[in-house]
Amino acid sequence: MTRPAARGGSRTSADRLARLLNLVPYLLARPGIELAEAARDLGVTERQLREDLELLWVCGLPGYGPGDLIDMAFDGDRVTITYDAGIDRPLRLTPDEALALVVALRMLAETPGVTNREAVERALAKIENAADLVGAPVEVRLPADTRRVEELRAAVEGGRALRITYYTAARDETTERTIDPLRMLMVGGRAYVEAWCRRAEAVRLFRADRIDAVTELDEPAVVPPQARPHDLSEGVFRPSPDLPLITLRIGRGERWITEYYPCERVEAGDGDEWLVSLRVTDLAWARRFVLGLGPDVAVVAPAELAEQVRAAATAALDAYARPAPTARRDPEPAAADPAVAAGPR
Repeated sequence: MTRPAARGGSRTSADRLARLLNLVPYLLARPGIELAEAARDLGVTERQLREDLELLWVCGLPGYGPGDLIDMAFDGDRVTITYDAGIDRPLRLTPDEALALVVALRMLAETPGVTNREAVERALAKIENAADLVGAPVEVRLPADTRRVEELRAAVEGGRALRITYYTAARDETTERTIDPLRMLMVGGRAYVEAWCRRAEAVRLFRADRIDAVTELDEPAVVPPQARPHDLSEGVFRPSPDLPLITLRIGRGERWITEYYPCERVEAGDGDEWLVSLRVTDLAWARRFVLGLGPDVAVVAPAELAEQVRAAATAALDAYARPAPTARRDPEPAAADPAVAAGPR
């Protein structure tokens, strides 16, 4: 068995949703339009348009029976919407729907990296007014160090350089760095500051919860012209051929690795075992990663990693095998003479 790791793309999903929402009113205004013409107007290929129409065909109102779904008629290469499932009417939100939307917008407004926070806050204010939810007791807290995120966001908005103390998990080390922030963003539920790192002389991503200390400097942030933001549409870690490739033999209980990490190759082994190959930042991180997985994982390649894991595991077992040192105890003093102990009378 060989299969690629599943890689979702939130940008692709958002783009398609926007197309689908635009597609129904577009087709309603142009009954019998040719698919090729519609594809040109919408800026997609004819194949993509057909795929969107197939998805649109199973969308509709709750109940999702024959009379609830969007329907359309085809005449050769022409399409006409015959039932729009009410999408042409203004949206009316129930109180629960309005509250859910307010919570989502408040979370979006607090998310680092939102490019137009003012637009989100304006939309939030309009919905709160329309649904009579102004002052509603709703508080949104992001899954991150709020104080640290707000501190970093203020520095980014103020255009100041920062001196940070940062823990790098891949190398298990803490360093001092001076950075020139580019932007704040949220990826996979974690807050990051993207900045030009003067120490590395490159653009780097710094996780907010791994910044142990931050000092805002008096000097402005100066980002070199060659600095470019990372493309994070597929996540923070982007495997590349120049990174070390490791292969592990895993049991059934460790198959979650293939869902959590981008794997280049997954093959069926003996019994319930899988052979999994993935890129890592360096072998030191891979050694700590493998040691933390448990007995159902074995290193197949490279041999250097297998030796490092073996040596670390052996050292740990030897430490358990040695008896723990006993605390040194001073010899007990000799029993005192009762007469002397009693003292003079």
